[in-house]
Amino acid sequence: MQAPPIHVEPTDRHIRVRRGDLVLADSHRAQLLVWFGPGVLPTYAIPADDVAVEHLRPSADPAGLPHTTAHDVVADTELAGVAFRFDEPPEPLAALDGWWTFAWEAGLAWFEEATEVHVHARDTRKRVDAIPSDRHIRVEVGDTTVAESERPLALFETMLPTRWYLPFEDVRTDLLEPSGLTTSCPYKGTATYWSLRVGDTLHEDIAWSYPDPIVANPRIAGLVCFFNERVDLTVDGERVERPDTPWSVGRGGFEPP
Repeated sequence: MQAPPIHVEPTDRHIRVRRGDLVLADSHRAQLLVWFGPGVLPTYAIPADDVAVEHLRPSADPAGLPHTTAHDVVADTELAGVAFRFDEPPEPLAALDGWWTFAWEAGLAWFEEATEVHVHARDTRKRVDAIPSDRHIRVEVGDTTVAESERPLALFETMLPTRWYLPFEDVRTDLLEPSGLTTSCPYKGTATYWSLRVGDTLHEDIAWSYPDPIVANPRIAGLVCFFNERVDLTVDGERVERPDTPWSVGRGGFEPP
């Protein structure tokens, strides 16, 4: 079932946005706003009464998120275009007219209760379940078997293909090269990436691992996962069709897998 393009729901979470010691927003009345599409990520909308609007001014370039006007944060230093006021938005956002949201990973810190949240707000309808499995997993690139395991961890994430996390001991680590790429995910943590060299061909950023995942997903720590979209994956003797996702060859992902 395809998700709706915009979803809005109230949250009981205490939401704060800070610039250093300056509190820009502090609210118990925020609304979770989930956009679906490239370039827009889940966020919180906050009523104007809970926002320090005296530290905000219209940006020279007012274009912002959809149905918003961009503002600068004016404090000890200026941050351009990181605050967004909803201005006469259409349904289902009409009730957010005059409310605010802020950029993520742009010099501001977001908090849910007493915990800092990175990358974007977490969709309450999204599940990430990491379950130990005894499936037989084989990963091939061309004619080369690069991993084979009977002790994988299956990660089931809402609206994404199943990801198979494998012990490094079951992977041809002699073919892996650290790529230097890192990405962050609010559901899992910060991932480091690996490239795979088979013969004279380097398959860049084809796998990733979470050395130190967030406390909500400890089981994935120290395991490696290959992009289903870019390898030949066999599960219990059956070849799995490569899924069509934002990480498929030639498309490029817009957030971490």
